[in-house]
Amino acid sequence: MIKNLMRAGALAALVLSSMSVTASASGEPSTQRAAIDCPSGYVCIYPEINFGGQPWVRRAVDGGVKDLPTATRDRGSPIRNNSDRTARVYEKRDYNGRHVCVTRSGGSIHDLRGYNLNDQTRSLKINRNDCG
Repeated sequence: MIKNLMRAGALAALVLSSMSVTASASGEPSTQRAAIDCPSGYVCIYPEINFGGQPWVRRAVDGGVKDLPTATRDRGSPIRNNSDRTARVYEKRDYNGRHVCVTRSGGSIHDLRGYNLNDQTRSLKINRNDCG
């Protein structure tokens, strides 16, 4: 439980650090969201093309997920892999159906539409196999 609280705190700090305050044309302050980067050792699935929105993050050493959480399921557009393992995103649960592999150490896909998988992410397999 302490590890989960530490992870949640680290992710909250990541979100807060991505916020910036600027002045609008009227001189009123407005909050803008900068792109939220994927932490080292994690695989991140973003809800909006070009890494927009709040990503769902998974620590690579924790392995795959046979059925992604409701907030991410069928909503993933881009994916970034900042781990030393490969990440495969599948269109169906239990690692079934079409999939795309994201290489390790900073591999990313900014738009899953090119793979006919936009908003069709259902499971994520993380392993040590190479893509290809």
